[in-house]
Amino acid sequence: MHHARRTAGFTIALAASALLVAGCGDDSDSDSNSVLTTPTMGMTTGAMATTHSEAHDTQRTGAQGTGTPERDETPDETRIPTAGGAEVTVSGDIYDKYMEAGGPTGPLGAPLEPVENAPDNGKYQDFVGGTIYEPEEGEPHIVWGEIRKAWEENGGAAGQLGYPTSDETDIPGGKQSEFSGGTITWVNGQITVTMK
Repeated sequence: MHHARRTAGFTIALAASALLVAGCGDDSDSDSNSVLTTPTMGMTTGAMATTHSEAHDTQRTGAQGTGTPERDETPDETRIPTAGGAEVTVSGDIYDKYMEAGGPTGPLGAPLEPVENAPDNGKYQDFVGGTIYEPEEGEPHIVWGEIRKAWEENGGAAGQLGYPTSDETDIPGGKQSEFSGGTITWVNGQITVTMK
């Protein structure tokens, strides 16, 4: 997941550098008409994410000797505009999971609030369409819909079910999510909670 953040950070920096170089040319040269396209990381709502970094601007050659430069950095935060115009920070593995799910234009939609602490040193962040939970040791997963309601009714991350260990998956007639302490299924409109 961290490689994806480096690649996205490098892509943004490369686009910014290209804009800077393009702006430094001789404006009287009629052959310098070029179009530059910058990546929006799937954000087509007119809202752009702003990546902030504390790392270096050094580049190095890719591991396979392809000559593809990689930034030697890890973005520490990305601010995503909400429907109301405010910006909320989404960062780290939660950001990677959020972008994997489609970012602001995906089913999770815009963030509602910054990351918050969860039981046992975990963390979570709420979005319009669901929540991403990440345990202290483990990967982040999305919990939403009727499965999320049943999970929260059973104590959420602090309950016997614990943290999600999978995203929601399709099963015949419905959906299923795995948790460290059990499984929740939603089949034909009925929820079933099974403890380990």
